[in-house]
Amino acid sequence: MLLRQLEYLNALAREGHFGRAAEACHVSQPALSAGIRKLEDELGVQIVQRGHRFEGFTPEGRQVLQWAHRMIAEKDAMRSALASMRGGLTGVLRIGAVPTALTVASLLTAPLHAQHPTMQFSLDSMSSREIVSRLNEFDIDAGMTYIDGEPLGKVRVVPLYRERYLFLTPSDGEFAGLDSIRWAEAATARLCLLAPVMQNRRILDGHFAEDGATVNPVVETDTVSAVYAHISAMRLSSVIPHAWLHSFGVPEGMTVITLPRPARTHQVGLVLADRGPGSMLARALVDTARQVDMGSALDDVVRRRLPAAGLRNGPVAEAGQNGPDASTAENPAS
Repeated sequence: MLLRQLEYLNALAREGHFGRAAEACHVSQPALSAGIRKLEDELGVQIVQRGHRFEGFTPEGRQVLQWAHRMIAEKDAMRSALASMRGGLTGVLRIGAVPTALTVASLLTAPLHAQHPTMQFSLDSMSSREIVSRLNEFDIDAGMTYIDGEPLGKVRVVPLYRERYLFLTPSDGEFAGLDSIRWAEAATARLCLLAPVMQNRRILDGHFAEDGATVNPVVETDTVSAVYAHISAMRLSSVIPHAWLHSFGVPEGMTVITLPRPARTHQVGLVLADRGPGSMLARALVDTARQVDMGSALDDVVRRRLPAAGLRNGPVAEAGQNGPDASTAENPAS
């Protein structure tokens, strides 16, 4: 059995098409098909359901695929460990992040890259459920998501920062001149929000409901950049996590207004699969998270944009919430 054959299998699972899998592996389609057939012969089981096209995996094939994910991940971890012994980490650190957290991932990747210049990074926007699934399938090394909201299963958790919310609105609109508004008042505005399928939106809907309000946005989208594009082009308002100010700031012609802190706030953190020591790259990411106080960095951005808010509402982040400390968190399965 060759690792190359397992990589063919992994690519087929990812692409769902023989031709695209062969292209991803830089081989011809006949070569990929022959490699998988040879693997089937060696293991004595049928792995792939074949018809005129790829039709999925057999039950035995799904089991082989799980081992393939694990063995490829172990190979990558071995290479990273050996590279570290030669004087520096190398390889690609794969991070999946919910869109609200993806905007501040550079607070971790930038110092990590400064320490290990040969490292590379692959960051993908994912739902919290997809992050956990991809961790278990060895498709990513770490995730950035809400860690105290919806169930995550059994994962290792590194808290990063506690999220708070601001009202972003036209500076000459109906809320001009106000320092703060209630959630119910914000619900009456012409809004652009993330789509209801996204966890951030479900959190916001809960906060609106606590104040007896529901929202009917003019625009719903699944990307942060699209939120900013539409509030500027259509003079809409939005409720934004304070972390967005780090990358996107306050667009020209807009202003930010404080909202009351909800009864329950939500924490964003790193999540890692709860298996063994993990890859060298993931461990380096955790070490960086322990050194970088993301909560304070984001609080400073808010204070620069909205200095009165920090004085009036007390510290932007609650005491004791920012110190990252990796732990294993057992959450009920989704």
